[in-house]
Parts: sequence; structure tokens; C-alpha cells
Amino acid sequence: MNETLTLHPDGRTTVRMQRRLPHPPAKIWRALTQPEHLAHWFPAEVTLDGDRITYSFGPDGRITQNDPPNVFAHTWGTDELRWELQPDGPDGRHSLLTFTHTFDDRHGAASFTSGWHTCIMAMLAHLDQRPFHHDPATMARLHEDYIHILGLDPVTVDGDTLRIERQLTRPADAIWQHLHGDQATLGDTPPAPFTTTGVHPGPVTRAETGKILEYDTTGGTVRWELAEGTGQGARLILTHTGGAAARDAWRSHVEALSFALVD
Repeated sequence: MNETLTLHPDGRTTVRMQRRLPHPPAKIWRALTQPEHLAHWFPAEVTLDGDRITYSFGPDGRITQNDPPNVFAHTWGTDELRWELQPDGPDGRHSLLTFTHTFDDRHGAASFTSGWHTCIMAMLAHLDQRPFHHDPATMARLHEDYIHILGLDPVTVDGDTLRIERQLTRPADAIWQHLHGDQATLGDTPPAPFTTTGVHPGPVTRAETGKILEYDTTGGTVRWELAEGTGQGARLILTHTGGAAARDAWRSHVEALSFALVD
């Protein structure tokens, strides 16, 4: 695998992926641009009308570059997708595929990348005329690998406030159950999975099932929020006011949670 992540000054993020495929560019081009082939691997049903692309979910897009069989670029709402093909090898029967995806949601990068890796493997299976089996558990493990491959540090500190934003691989209700959120009671200390080493929890001040848990600490407040995310999982947003010193503890805690949800 060959992936890189670029953060742009305007806040946008680009993931770049390269794959060597044992098929000539002209054959791959058909898989990239013809709806009857896209149906076998692309994550949405696609309808083409001139330079307009309609997807079965999400906003429409536009074709921004169409240079067969070398470059096909299009938008999907505000996202930008670019597929480049080059002959690879002396016989011209293989190709180097370079794919870039530019988007706003940096913390969704691992989800996008694991999704596109799976799509490209499905496209390769289609080109090879063999079946492809999508395994959600494998994709969840791949997501966690990409967190590290892409260097996605979920932790930021502003003054004395710590914030962690991390895409998870399970839906909010499953995460809430894993954290024993149903045991949270206003005025009592939070269930242990909502706490970490060195942080002394006070009483729970807010609990919304599957969404939010807040509690006081010495000198601050901890808030767990499970919001809508990319892919099939929820987005965890954890803030700890007065918690900058607990940065490493919270990072390790969320890391352990993420891996536990994959198993």
C-alpha cells in the first residue's frame, strides 16, 4: 500500500493512493468511467449526463477533467476525486493508478482511505472477473491501521482544554453499550470506561443515551459526545477543560477503546 495525507492551508485534506494493477489503462478506464462497470465497485450508483454526475446518495458532482485513458476527475459535492492512469512496465499491459481525494473532514481520512482501498480491490476483482467479498471486520481493522499510516493524531490542546476527535468503527448505540453508558446516573460518578488514569471524576451532570455524557473533575469538566461520522461508525468528540496534563492518558484511553471496538 502507498498512501499519503496532505493538510492544506485552507483546512482541506488530500489523501493520495497508488496501486499497480495488472491490466492496461484502457481497460481500467472503462471501469472508472462507465456506469455498468462502476456498479461493481464504486460506493454509490452513478448516472452520467454530460459533465454532470448524479450519485445514489449525497450531493451531485461534475466532471472536471476527462482525458482518456489518462485522467478522470470529478466532484462529489465539495469533495474532489481524481483518477490518473499510466502504463506500467515494458509491455503496456499493466498500469499505475494514482487516486487522490480532497475533502474537508480531516478526521474522516482513515474512513475514506479504508473505503477507497476496499473499492479499488473490488474494482480489481471485477477486472479479473472473480468474486469479491466485502468483510466489514477486515475494513474496520484496516481503518485503525490507516489512523497510524496517515499520522492522524486526534488530540489537540488549546490553552488548558484538551480535545480529541476520532472516527470510530461502530455505531453510537454499540459504543454507548461498550462504555456502560446505561449505568450512568446524574449525581453519581461516571462508569469507569468514561474515565482515565490521573483524572478524578466527580458527579455526572448530563447524560443523553447514545449521545452525550458529561461529568465534573477537579478543576474542569469532561464531555463525551458521539456524533454522526463517516462510514458506518460514530464520531467521538471528547473535551476536557482543565485537562491538558492528561493528554497522554486520554490518547491511550481512546486508542484502546478504538481497538476494542474492532475486535
